[in-house]
Amino acid sequence: MSTNPTPLKDVIKSEYVKCAKDPAYFMKKYCMIQHPIKGKIPFSLYDFQESTVHDFQENRFNIILKARQLGISTVTAGYSLWMMTFFQDKNVLVIATKQDVAKNLVTKIRVMHANLPSWLKQQCVEDNKLNLRYVNGSQVKAVSSGPEAARSEALSLLILDEAAFIDKIDEIWTAAQQTLTTGGSCIALSTPNGVGNWFHKTWVEAEEGRGVFNFIKLHWSVHPDREQEWRDEQDELLGLQAAAQECDCDFITSGTSVIDASILQECRDKMARDPIEKRGVDSNLWVWEPPNYTKNYVVSADVGRGDSKDYSAFHVIDVEKVEQVAEYKGRIPTKDFGNMLVSIATEYNDALLIIENNNIGWATIQQVIDRDYPNLFYTSKDLQYIDIAHQMTNRYRSEEKKMVAGFSTTARTRPLIIAKLEEYFRDESVVVRSNRLVDELFTFIYLNNRAEAMRGYNDDLVMSFAIGLWVRDTALRLRTEGIELTKRTLDRFQDVDGLYTADSNDNGEWDWEVGQDRNKESLKWLL
Repeated sequence: MSTNPTPLKDVIKSEYVKCAKDPAYFMKKYCMIQHPIKGKIPFSLYDFQESTVHDFQENRFNIILKARQLGISTVTAGYSLWMMTFFQDKNVLVIATKQDVAKNLVTKIRVMHANLPSWLKQQCVEDNKLNLRYVNGSQVKAVSSGPEAARSEALSLLILDEAAFIDKIDEIWTAAQQTLTTGGSCIALSTPNGVGNWFHKTWVEAEEGRGVFNFIKLHWSVHPDREQEWRDEQDELLGLQAAAQECDCDFITSGTSVIDASILQECRDKMARDPIEKRGVDSNLWVWEPPNYTKNYVVSADVGRGDSKDYSAFHVIDVEKVEQVAEYKGRIPTKDFGNMLVSIATEYNDALLIIENNNIGWATIQQVIDRDYPNLFYTSKDLQYIDIAHQMTNRYRSEEKKMVAGFSTTARTRPLIIAKLEEYFRDESVVVRSNRLVDELFTFIYLNNRAEAMRGYNDDLVMSFAIGLWVRDTALRLRTEGIELTKRTLDRFQDVDGLYTADSNDNGEWDWEVGQDRNKESLKWLL
């Protein structure tokens, strides 16, 4: 006996309900994707892709550390289409490193939408390369990275595509949080790009159970069609380091940081700690050790422009122990920064004050000179002479010795100070207390054979610290050479009749007979 077939209307209704409840079902059953070789094919989700979709449903914030070519961007596009199709007034924003990259995800959504059956397809009222908007009020928009990228109306879903490579993503995420307060969600996906950046820090926090993100790690081996033979081929195609990044989700080998990441991690774990005091109106002057009158200190500074895009920074370094005892990083007018430097250097026993003299640095240096600070760092233009002994006046420095106030970071000096920075960390002969400095060092990389901050990050603390270490090391070396020269000179005096005559008793002291009266005078001051 035959049964009556289910009316098409009821079948469609049932399917519509299933799709609305389950985005994975919607994608597997009705979405088409553009395969680079096979053309348009059904979107048959792998198990790891389906599991990822369920994570999207269950967690507002998801961070995905992924290998290359796993189709996660396509999964994210399918999830976005599902949200826009079955819900009204959903606002999806895609941010990527470049506009073309963000546009690619919108294109994936467009292809899927175009191939939906008519009873699922929302009417499109706006369709261009960067934006899709449906009649139900839902839309997706693609933008490139920038500080204003996430400053828009309330978002339902924020997608950060290749998040580890997005410029100024810290600022973007700060701004985006305000747009997600109404219940919006975020998907941040990327291969690794070194350590210390926003993506790495957010991933580590998620792994440790801190922060708001659910973490999803997708190693190359999750793909059912990939065997070890495929992985070995990637070493040949990409190189060992790139393959570790693109396939193994390896943070450490993915970056070309100037300081080895394992050393920096050890600094963070064993040395870095909270300051005992945070001072200043912005609480950005951090102090780990108060001044000790028996010690010598160096204060090394990098002067920012004083606007919203640049920082001024300085360190106070214990000369003998090579230990960071205080640090500042903040946005401050140049004149105020000069006053702050004089104040802190005076507090730390009239410390040798080293200020980078490039560009705006001269304004700060002039403020220090106007206040007649007694121990400002001067150097000759050829770096052959460094004054650390207080014995020269400004006139002598500038006119007779061609001395220049401050330190000049040039094509010649920059490699010197970076090399010295590397040496101190490699030899584990420096004590770093600041997590801010460690963070900057993690994103301080070699790019085109030049050491600089990763795009979107700062190196103000790094460069001022490197200058301080170089001057400290060079000054001590020159001081030692000067002492030895003085000793050799005094030894030679013993064989010459002159004003000074060696003590005939040779008691080991630097006591010399002076003039015809042969009065004793100690010459220890020469040392």
